[in-house]
Amino acid sequence: MFLCADDMEDLEKYPWHVRDVHISDPFILADRASGRYYTYVQFTDQRLFPEVPAGPGYFYVLESRDLVHWSRPRVCFEKGILGDCLDMWAPECHVWKGKYYLISSFRAPGNYRRCRLLVSDSPLGPFLPAGEEPVTPEGWHCLDGTLYTDRKGMPWMVFCHEWLQVGDGQVCALPLSADLKKAAGEPVILFRASDGPWTGPSGVTDGPFLHRLPGGKLMMLWSSFTPEGAYAIAAAYSASGEINGPWIQEKAPLYALDGGHAMLFRAFSGRLMMACHCPNDHRRKRILLFEMEETAESLRIVNEVTGNWYGAIGGRGAQYAYREKFNGIPCFAEDPRA
Repeated sequence: MFLCADDMEDLEKYPWHVRDVHISDPFILADRASGRYYTYVQFTDQRLFPEVPAGPGYFYVLESRDLVHWSRPRVCFEKGILGDCLDMWAPECHVWKGKYYLISSFRAPGNYRRCRLLVSDSPLGPFLPAGEEPVTPEGWHCLDGTLYTDRKGMPWMVFCHEWLQVGDGQVCALPLSADLKKAAGEPVILFRASDGPWTGPSGVTDGPFLHRLPGGKLMMLWSSFTPEGAYAIAAAYSASGEINGPWIQEKAPLYALDGGHAMLFRAFSGRLMMACHCPNDHRRKRILLFEMEETAESLRIVNEVTGNWYGAIGGRGAQYAYREKFNGIPCFAEDPRA
């Protein structure tokens, strides 16, 4: 076991502990070029970092070498670049042909929320629009776009068509041009919220993320709410092994303790990890990091390593949440540092 304890280098260069980072919909990029992890947030703590510009108009990038100690927030995108923009959600960063692409959803006053890509030569930004327009369909209210590359090497955006517009939220896929600047075809509806046998009546679809298992099986993580109202993560599997499916839903969620909007990444140790936020209470959202076990057929949780579930657990575990703050040292099966 590797205990990720504080040391002077961590505290000086990476002063923001994973227990304290306020984050929604965490996406972690393990960047082998720099040997560092990066995540992208909409919030900063002015008490800790008074020198950092604050407000709803920024995306910040955080850097880490061990997934526990994170750097001071650094502005990597300002929404003013896009003109009049009311909100922007769920940034995630992918590497495509040597460049870094930040995907998020943006809403202009009096219009629909749509997903678009931003591009930079560095994971630290600055990020600028990759194309002139959003890529999700005009007239569709969308969010939570993610990048998927098919077996032919072609890029797709997988995204959610919002329940606010269609009632029964959809997970959709859209082929992209090779330069990621525009759509290269029509959207395809992959499945709906009600297709999940574990979902309640909310109609919500959130946070799709694609992953291919060691045997070649294509799976997708996505989130919704259980009948009891807990935010949850579930898996679906493509019967064809391709993006068009058909998609077979798991009968029960992978995690249903009020954590969701999950993604997978491989730590520098080689260990497959899952990140999500928990609880689904805006002010208290923190990163949960799980060590995962994958087989040719499925994905399972081995252990949660941050301890952030300690006082935030929900769903059927809510009554077991501890009142005091967790102060233990995060413990990994393998050293996550490069």
